[in-house]
Amino acid sequence: MSPKSHPIGLSVRGASKVYPGTRALDKVDFDVRLGAVNVLVGENGAGKSTLMKVIAGVEKLTEGTILLDGEPVVLSDTRDAARHGIGIVFQELNLFPNMTVAENIFIAREKTRLGVDIDGADHAEATRALMRRLEHDIAPDALVGELRIGEQQIVEIAKALAQDARILIMDEPTSALSASEVEILFRVIADLKRQGVGIVYISHRLEELIRIGDYITVLRDGRITGAQAMDGVDVGWIVRNMIGSASKDFAKAQAHDFGPEIFRAEDICLPSRTGALSVDHVSLSLRAGEIIGIYGLMGAGRSEFFECIMAQHPHSTGTFHVEGRPLDERDVSGRIARGIALIPEDRKAEGLIQIMAIRENMSLSSLKSFARGFHLDLRRERDGVMDFVRRLTIKIASPENPVSSLSGGNQQKVVIGKALMTRPKILLMDEPSRGVDVGAKAEIFRTMRRLAAEGLGILFVTSDLEEVMSLSDRIVVMSNGRITGTFSGEDAREEDIVAASAVGHAPAHAPAHAPDSATEEAYP
Repeated sequence: MSPKSHPIGLSVRGASKVYPGTRALDKVDFDVRLGAVNVLVGENGAGKSTLMKVIAGVEKLTEGTILLDGEPVVLSDTRDAARHGIGIVFQELNLFPNMTVAENIFIAREKTRLGVDIDGADHAEATRALMRRLEHDIAPDALVGELRIGEQQIVEIAKALAQDARILIMDEPTSALSASEVEILFRVIADLKRQGVGIVYISHRLEELIRIGDYITVLRDGRITGAQAMDGVDVGWIVRNMIGSASKDFAKAQAHDFGPEIFRAEDICLPSRTGALSVDHVSLSLRAGEIIGIYGLMGAGRSEFFECIMAQHPHSTGTFHVEGRPLDERDVSGRIARGIALIPEDRKAEGLIQIMAIRENMSLSSLKSFARGFHLDLRRERDGVMDFVRRLTIKIASPENPVSSLSGGNQQKVVIGKALMTRPKILLMDEPSRGVDVGAKAEIFRTMRRLAAEGLGILFVTSDLEEVMSLSDRIVVMSNGRITGTFSGEDAREEDIVAASAVGHAPAHAPAHAPDSATEEAYP
């Protein structure tokens, strides 16, 4: 690949960005080539999102310059960046939940009729065209807050595409997408390249980067550790430059025996707004010390099943048992008290309070354990929080800093620590590695294995085949709200899991999953 065929559209030179307590960028040089995918990779906290926010006009450099077509520019805000042809798909979704899809896509760029009123019909038609391009049928008038997180990600991508940007930054655009949706996005990216758009692409899915990247830049602790054309780059090269070694450790710890059944779901059903079942007669059993991975595409009903377990849908039917006793508690706090903890898929909306301190976020669900009469034992609370900060290797300057000051991956670790501080018996993890780099992912998985060896039962949802096969003792596949396959973690094959995830509703005479079949397969 010749760099001459991809002229430099934007350059950053000598970029430094200093926040209180940390230096996020340290004399970084970075080029964005037009008509190419410019991959930016690094561990959580390496400075990737900070660099992109600088280019998108969200943040200003402490030192350094930005050049567009060789000329210095100052990007005062996102509108200024947009006027220069720069668009961004943020890692943390930047949408208004109480507004429609079309309103979100055209916010602050509304089309009007004779400058008098907003042309809603034009917005709706343009939105439908964008959804056709992204091969989705999300309605223009649907409220964003009622969409699943993966659908919201599609809206965020459509919002960026609507700006016809010359330089388009994609910060973890596939983190909430299914495998089929990732393929659609890659086709859109190929089309944008042909139009001469320079794409900056950030992802923690390393194989994905190698597949679509033309140039790669690696950041570590705010500094460039590697930059070249993608030719000859493999996963080992990326990881060595990211963390200084070729380790990509998803390996299981030493084998351990499972304990007795700790959790059982029987015949769980959840009607959707359309009358169909989002969760359709799902039954499974979990033993102490066992890790069950639930695999499926977006809309398979996996997250809704977790929400039923956490009493978030009072109209759901079926029964749950914990340690042989019915789970009759009707609210979230009651379910937590019975030993169930949930790590939600959307950490920003459901897992954290952004304006509160790291310490306060982590201890929020376990305050009773730090109470002394009518008062909190603040020293004991801080010690408890710092213990989990060390165990999960969360990179913080101080536990009193707001959680919003952390990188996305470190915020995810805070959510995990918050759940673990309730000392659960059953841990529900919905896409636990979303937005987490390869090093942090391995740390999270080692923590899961250690907790399982100590007797914790873990149910985790993922759309990453490598994760579900590497980590699971047993794999349950869901499609259209039903369980369509159950596999032993040791004997599972990728093609069988993918095939099961694509299955529609099974015929009435051959149900996809009988109430006790998961138990019978795993424990003959």
